[in-house]
Amino acid sequence: MARILKNKELVNTRLATNYGGWMYCDKCNENIGYLCYSTYDRLQLKYKCSCGSIGTILLDFEDSKTGKDCNDELIIIKNRFCCPKDNEPLITILDKKVSNYELNITCKSCGNIYRKLITK
Repeated sequence: MARILKNKELVNTRLATNYGGWMYCDKCNENIGYLCYSTYDRLQLKYKCSCGSIGTILLDFEDSKTGKDCNDELIIIKNRFCCPKDNEPLITILDKKVSNYELNITCKSCGNIYRKLITK
């Protein structure tokens, strides 16, 4: 069942579909990662593409629940950041295409907000 977006803010970024799939930098048209369609409740991503462009994504849904802060780290399975509670894939960030990023993503199943900050 399709979800109804409440907020969709993309700056210098485009998505392959309405709220998931491949993510692209608008300046260089390079693929910067992949967002899984059905496993997240809210996404905030700020990144610097290897081309120098700064992009942001904010996505959440009408049925999104308020997430809860946690100190757990996302785990990596087959190049995707996954929820450590149920191993569900959430997002892939292509490190060779993105030099810095700040990620806040809420897992739909457990409600935890996972945070990741990478600076190079």
